[in-house]
Amino acid sequence: MNNPKQEKGNFMEKNKRETALVTGASRGIGRAVALELARAGYHVVVNYRSHDAKAEETVSLIEAQGGSAEKLRFDVADPGESRQCLDDLIARRPSIDVLVNNAGITADNLFIMMPDEDWNAVIRTTLNGFYNVTQPVIKAMMRARRGSVVSMSSMSALVGNRGQANYSAAKAGLIAASRSLAAEVARLGIRINVIAPGLIRTEMIQEIPPERIRDMVPMRRVGEPEEVAKVVRFLCSSDASYITGQVICVNGGMF
Repeated sequence: MNNPKQEKGNFMEKNKRETALVTGASRGIGRAVALELARAGYHVVVNYRSHDAKAEETVSLIEAQGGSAEKLRFDVADPGESRQCLDDLIARRPSIDVLVNNAGITADNLFIMMPDEDWNAVIRTTLNGFYNVTQPVIKAMMRARRGSVVSMSSMSALVGNRGQANYSAAKAGLIAASRSLAAEVARLGIRINVIAPGLIRTEMIQEIPPERIRDMVPMRRVGEPEEVAKVVRFLCSSDASYITGQVICVNGGMF
């Protein structure tokens, strides 16, 4: 039988913690970020679209290390669903202190052969998703006059990549939107930054031959999701209190 006093204590402890919302946190970089922010003391809201078991696994990993987390299912590409879920979250949490926009998809193809749906799907998830999630959260941060937003871009946004015109466009748009937003809210104590990872050990690079990676990356290896997550943690901390509107590349020396 559950102990009512213990459950009440756990609930109060969760509500005392600052809150970090991480989109696309069921696996990969998003999961590593969720775990890292939990270690920093945040109550982590694990957003996901469809991988319920993976999201539950992320929550379990956080709790196993003594952290606090919950999962929240919604599709960042759906403005109505995003708004409803975020309004509910904002109403029941004391504040949303950190937002990490990590959710994204790829649909690679040469531009001349790219179907309309592949172009639009990537833009909807990465760029429209930034708007759908960030706008309601930033309003709550403005009321609190504090907060940090970190969005996950890509080296493809900075140098281009054959077969990724849709992905590059979405990730570059995310950088431009973030810089504009940073200028708008800096005076309110809210910081907006972007990370542009290079080749990180996730499902997205599984098909790239190791020898090609060694040729592309001066450090001659792929990065680990945890190496990106630690940069997120820094940007969300008071140690980065004078950093906003910046793009931080985590790429092993790629140019």
